[in-house]
Amino acid sequence: MMETETLHIPPDIDPLVIFGTRDEVLRSFEQGFPNLTVGVRDRDVTFQGPKADVVTATHLLEELIAVARTATPLSADAVDRAITMVTTHQQVAPHEVLTTDIVSARGRTIRPKTVGQKAYVDAIDNNTIVFGIGPAGTGKTYLAMAKAVVALQQREVNRIVLTRPAVEAGESLGFLPGSLTDKIDPYLRPLYDALHDMVDPESIPTLMAAGTIEVAPLAYMRGRTLNDAFIILDEAQNTTPQQMKMFLTRLGFNSTVVVTGDISQVDLPAGTQSGLRIVQEILTGIDDVAFCHLTSADVVRHELVSHIIDAYERWDASRPAASRASRRTGKRG
Repeated sequence: MMETETLHIPPDIDPLVIFGTRDEVLRSFEQGFPNLTVGVRDRDVTFQGPKADVVTATHLLEELIAVARTATPLSADAVDRAITMVTTHQQVAPHEVLTTDIVSARGRTIRPKTVGQKAYVDAIDNNTIVFGIGPAGTGKTYLAMAKAVVALQQREVNRIVLTRPAVEAGESLGFLPGSLTDKIDPYLRPLYDALHDMVDPESIPTLMAAGTIEVAPLAYMRGRTLNDAFIILDEAQNTTPQQMKMFLTRLGFNSTVVVTGDISQVDLPAGTQSGLRIVQEILTGIDDVAFCHLTSADVVRHELVSHIIDAYERWDASRPAASRASRRTGKRG
């Protein structure tokens, strides 16, 4: 059944914000709803086509108007993500996702960009320990870092502790040349990169010297109790079950722990189980512990990345069960 619906853009909203420079946002609308005819005349936008598409497109435009009212920039990418939200998550309001500000740093605002990322950020707000599990590019580490910086700025914690297993060096760094910093830098560089996006780079050495920000290999966490801290364990798929237990029991008072990893990318020695995989069986259902599973739909890198991830998942699913098991435990075929 064909239907026609016209929506008027309110006078307090600049149509250019809705349609985008050179109508890029409007073109995203047309690509997202190929069965619709979209017409624009002054402030009136008319949708004509199948009833379900007209209803969804009208709802989406109302959501974009709500986003524009908050002065949040709209882009073709944001509209593409909003289309995905309204067509696959019927109970989700895109404006709630796209206008959630985490932290403003170095001239830009960091926000979740997908439904999964919004759920992840909300879980960090509402739980003491959060596991962010998913493929590369889903913002697991980046968003956790943003929440850590906010917690430090608002004096909710006194320090940020960033750690990851240096599995490529066998967690034994003594044989590597140079100072401790020289030894651990290659393994911790992704954490530094995210930190530099959110904190004035000139202030980082001072914060690290004062112990306000600490970046260290997982092996250096043993024997400690971390109070008043926001603690991030990155690349947790490369922890053993014993290392994961050791890390989680470092939790002190007034601290938040975020553990991130991708269980499809385990680099442990052959026959060694991933602590990140095992911990899901152990801690699921415990109060104040949340598991957030991000997918290719939450990838915010080049759109081709999500297609690559999906292709690998299909390939992995087509392999014999024994091959998949060996891959997850670090065995190489």
